[in-house]
Amino acid sequence: MAAISDAVVVDVLRRIDRITAPLVRRLGRPPALPEAERDAWWADRVSRVAAGVSAAPRFAGKLADLLPLQNTVGTAVQSVVVLGVASEHGVEDPAARVSLLTRVLMRRDLTAEQVAPLLDRAQGTYAEEALGAKDRRTGLRGTARTLWRVARLLGRIDDALDARPKGKLRHRLLSNLPVVGVVGGYAAEREGLRRAAAEAAAALQA
Repeated sequence: MAAISDAVVVDVLRRIDRITAPLVRRLGRPPALPEAERDAWWADRVSRVAAGVSAAPRFAGKLADLLPLQNTVGTAVQSVVVLGVASEHGVEDPAARVSLLTRVLMRRDLTAEQVAPLLDRAQGTYAEEALGAKDRRTGLRGTARTLWRVARLLGRIDDALDARPKGKLRHRLLSNLPVVGVVGGYAAEREGLRRAAAEAAAALQA
């Protein structure tokens, strides 16, 4: 199978950045939170809201690995964490935000300078008719719909998602079991969110 090109990856991630921006604002952290705790807050906050969503495919146990759903939904949730951390560090440039997503979620070392020329793509690749109209509702339902739209986009590049931050091995092994696998899946995804937040913060500080 041919490797997924940087242009395709950037095209998907720039759309994800736009789709998740309202959700990142709605999840905004308490203003009084100490600066040293803000990056970790995103992992904890999003894990409470959405880690269960990313772990849900584990009801199928090992079968979940045969489907694109586990990787796409898990990466969708992690993208919200990474972009939340980016907002804490004042990163507003789309090229820089997409660059951060490629480094943390896909282990592709694309700089903002390399991403910028790839941001201008022909319109119509992913029409709203195929992905669904933008959802402006708040609460869990609006969050779930946003993550589902992001997961559908990520399905285009599923082969590039295996590099995303993962949880502990013992939790991933437990997630292979039917039904009870959701417990291991939840723990693994929550740990993966924490690692995504930490890696995003480290990349920005560097």
